[in-house]
Amino acid sequence: MEIILLENIINLGRIGDKVIVKNGYGRNFLLKQGKALRFNKENFELVRKKKDELNKKNIEVKNKFVEIAKQIENKTFVFYKECKENGELYGSIKPKEITNMIKEKSNADVSPSQIILKEDLNKIGTYKINVNFHAEVKTICSIKIDKIKSK
Repeated sequence: MEIILLENIINLGRIGDKVIVKNGYGRNFLLKQGKALRFNKENFELVRKKKDELNKKNIEVKNKFVEIAKQIENKTFVFYKECKENGELYGSIKPKEITNMIKEKSNADVSPSQIILKEDLNKIGTYKINVNFHAEVKTICSIKIDKIKSK
């Protein structure tokens, strides 16, 4: 499927680029989320005319995410969980749980899809996680998992 991008997308392209993607990704994500238009002459001309406006909007969104990234950059968020004798948790910590903790501690809005986990968070320890807010805004913060203190 040929599409024209309406915003910068990591590993795909920049505003106004004509790219080829798989049908499902194009239909179910890019078109549905308003991140792209189907490629044809009318849409190509429309995007070319609106490119400045789209770039301004992109810069506004980017600046908003830069502020949020500064709030959580290099911070450590601590989770207290029950665990087995060997330090393994009875479950793993998921992105949704991480976003709730970030919201609670830093008052920063992060969606679960922006959190990139390179490994399962299922043992006691400290983990570095990447947070991708925007094609040009990324940050790293830490998750520390500790045992629940006994009473």
